[in-house]
Amino acid sequence: MRFVIVTGMSGSGKSTAMRILEDMGFYCVDNLPVGLIEKFMEILSEPNSEITKAAIGLDVRTDQSFAQAGRILKSLRQNGMSFEVLFLDASDSVLMKRYKESRRMHPLCTQENPRLEDGIAREREILRQIKKDADFVFDTSNLLTRELKEELDRIFIKNKVYNNLIINIISFGFKHGIPADADLVFDVRFLPNPFYIDELKYLTGNDPGVQDYVMSFPEAGTFLEKLTDMLLFLIPNYIKEGKYQLVIAIGCTGGRHRSVTLANGLSRKLKAKEEGFVVTVGHRDI
Repeated sequence: MRFVIVTGMSGSGKSTAMRILEDMGFYCVDNLPVGLIEKFMEILSEPNSEITKAAIGLDVRTDQSFAQAGRILKSLRQNGMSFEVLFLDASDSVLMKRYKESRRMHPLCTQENPRLEDGIAREREILRQIKKDADFVFDTSNLLTRELKEELDRIFIKNKVYNNLIINIISFGFKHGIPADADLVFDVRFLPNPFYIDELKYLTGNDPGVQDYVMSFPEAGTFLEKLTDMLLFLIPNYIKEGKYQLVIAIGCTGGRHRSVTLANGLSRKLKAKEEGFVVTVGHRDI
């Protein structure tokens, strides 16, 4: 029997994750009363149960009920019950944006204190320990639903290794500014610019013609090889320090040709390594 506890910050995509798991054949129960968690898991663990995979969604409603959930999960583990905790997170700015777009109230906001920032901060504190103890932590700030589905499939269907690190590769144009959330920034303006080639000017690094032009220069391939080697050294150390998201920004002048080509190339190289970390790629200025 495989149990998955799905929890995390409100607005981080827990409901989406539950729907994906349900499509994967998991028997899903969302917002199960805390007092029924142990009984639910015991019933499904009985030898005659036809259910082999189940997911339970846990939301923060009050400090007391979630503290009780934490105690129950700890007790279940001590008694030999096997389950995995999937924790979904997102940056405060992304959570605030999602709540403002949905016009929903955060579950920890009250009439006395309706400030969204305070609700998010309070929720982070309540969830601090369960996030620390979680088996899988996904930061969905820059994660598409399709990418979340791919990673859940990789973990819960294909049973591949996951290292709790999401690598977001972003192409950008320096004339539009460096991405504010970038951890590492690389400048590829040392390569010839396809913008000055008439037949390539209005294409992007997603087009084969631009890719062939950029990669025709030996420096481009050398850059990718050396950058990949450096990242394969850095990534295990980031994981060791508990980092959940790494944003790598690759920039050229306008963010349409060279940076896009090399961001795509770096993404392919890292994905081919099968090291267990999530790799996404996005192009900010196309």
